[in-house]
Amino acid sequence: MDQPLEPEACYRAVATRDLRFDGRFFTCVKTTGIYCRPVCPARTPRRENVSFVPSAAAAEEAGYRACLRCRPETAPDMGAWKGTSAIVGRALALIEAGALDEGDVDALAARLGMGERQLRRLFRRHLGAAPVSVAQTRRVLLAKALIQETDLGMAEVALASGFGSVRRFNETFQALYGRPPSALRRGATRGDGGGVRLSLAYRAPYDEAAMLAALLTRGDSVQAGVWRRALSPEVDGAAGAVSARFDKGRLAVEVETPDLRVLPGVLARVRRVFDLSADPEAIAADLAVDSGLRSALEARPGLRLAGDWLEADDTTPSDRLPEDFTKTLAERANAWRPWRAYGALYLKTMETRDVAA
Repeated sequence: MDQPLEPEACYRAVATRDLRFDGRFFTCVKTTGIYCRPVCPARTPRRENVSFVPSAAAAEEAGYRACLRCRPETAPDMGAWKGTSAIVGRALALIEAGALDEGDVDALAARLGMGERQLRRLFRRHLGAAPVSVAQTRRVLLAKALIQETDLGMAEVALASGFGSVRRFNETFQALYGRPPSALRRGATRGDGGGVRLSLAYRAPYDEAAMLAALLTRGDSVQAGVWRRALSPEVDGAAGAVSARFDKGRLAVEVETPDLRVLPGVLARVRRVFDLSADPEAIAADLAVDSGLRSALEARPGLRLAGDWLEADDTTPSDRLPEDFTKTLAERANAWRPWRAYGALYLKTMETRDVAA
């Protein structure tokens, strides 16, 4: 079941700038027309002047524009891992990869095996916004990150963030921010290899060493703490390369490709590989009910699932059990839903620890 936003609890989080709530909701300030993260450093607005929404898309659909100080595009992404709707989670992953940049909601619903009206209802219930609004917000926030974190030209930013034309890109930013996109530019440079560098957020705790070890064990290229993968036209839409490393509580990503149109899809896959949208607090709270997992959760907080570059299974990754999981354990794991895969991961760490002991 969804947990509705509690306005008074949300306001307390805003007043104290509580990091635990970053990305869980956004604050709409009526007097300024701006929406912010709960951790925004600006002066806390009066209670009667704010309302709260579950997503950035809901705020923008209501006519609010993103704060330039707290930068909502840098908040941890909560959408696909709320544990409330596997369908919404899969839809968000497809939208993030560009499903609505060229296709429509009917086609997206068909890929999910449902009707367009039903998909719209689910988005309203879980995110407070329509699928097209979610797609638009993702485009805008990615463009804003590219403007402020890279030195790409505005035409390149428009292309890389999924806008169909530079004119549409300019018009959207003028309408949202009352200024051209170039006015949001900060000093930035490209990567050493000429690639696009971006910093992706995730929610602490995160066991970075365990993730890199898991990626190396399964055969990924990991050297000196840097993960790398070659891009191919057949899989990614263009040739090139992508690398990622942990840096001060964020994942620093560099993408080198001659075709910037593939950037949203590549970033979506990087997020999946590194499980950046996971919510450790929600996972731990649910799994700790199993007394057998509680000590493992306390000993190794922040374990993540190494995701596949291409997602072909219809089962939500968080709920996917290993093929060698026994029937007896599978029955026990039903109590871990929707986090069965994390429960299996923690169970494995317990077994490894016992063998080592």
